[in-house]
Amino acid sequence: MKLHWWKFGIIATLTAWLYLPIVSRLVQQWVSDSNYSHGFLVPVFSAFVLWNQRSRLTAGKSQPSTWGLLILILGTGLLVIGILGAELFLQRFSLLVWIAGLVVFFFGWQHFRAVLFPWAFLILMLPIPAIVFSRISMPLQILASKMAATFLPFVGVPVLREGNIINLPAMPLEVAEACSGIRSLFSLVTIALIYGFVAEKRRWVRILLALASVPVAVLANSLRIVGTGMIAEYWNSSKAEGFFHIISGWIVFVMCVVLLFSLHWLIGTWRRREVRCGGL
Repeated sequence: MKLHWWKFGIIATLTAWLYLPIVSRLVQQWVSDSNYSHGFLVPVFSAFVLWNQRSRLTAGKSQPSTWGLLILILGTGLLVIGILGAELFLQRFSLLVWIAGLVVFFFGWQHFRAVLFPWAFLILMLPIPAIVFSRISMPLQILASKMAATFLPFVGVPVLREGNIINLPAMPLEVAEACSGIRSLFSLVTIALIYGFVAEKRRWVRILLALASVPVAVLANSLRIVGTGMIAEYWNSSKAEGFFHIISGWIVFVMCVVLLFSLHWLIGTWRRREVRCGGL
């Protein structure tokens, strides 16, 4: 079906009227909340994927479906519920439902399947609800505390853990929400998906890299806490809470990225060796 310019103008105007304030507040949160600063990467990468698939999309035959209208109604309903309930996640998620409805209504299910990955990837740009965030953050805090309390005695630092508090001889070390590793976890999963899509064609390897990003982020964050404890015990407790504590977050994140790249390299090396052995 040919989409005339006047139809496109009406759709664009309606979408802007409904969602421009919501998108504006979302971007403001990306700027102000470091837990979601990776949000800027997400729509850019989705646009990149769509651009790479433009020949496939233009070659496909449009088969508009009235199911798209129902999806649009669902998206509008989620928007209304989100506004009435002051639930930002529902308001923002309704934008993705609205986009899906537009694609299905004007182009059909075949086109939607073609854009499914870049569409689904957009979910990563949405900050999760606070109640879900806290339910993820607290277990990560406890897990990081346990792992750090296990590692520290091996480097000569005696510890006594009480929940997310690690009592060192020099000072008590609290694994707060900001130190739970959830920030690096969200960012690393996003980067793992981007890297896997760009650098790898095998789907199972892409999935493996995305899944591996979770334990890698948890382990690296635990090592960060171990490093903080060592600095407090063997150097200066004030240093552990100052500049080195801040910069260690960036160092740990770079370590995570390097570990993911290394895992991909090891998989590639193993596959090449397997091929060589099979050819002998």
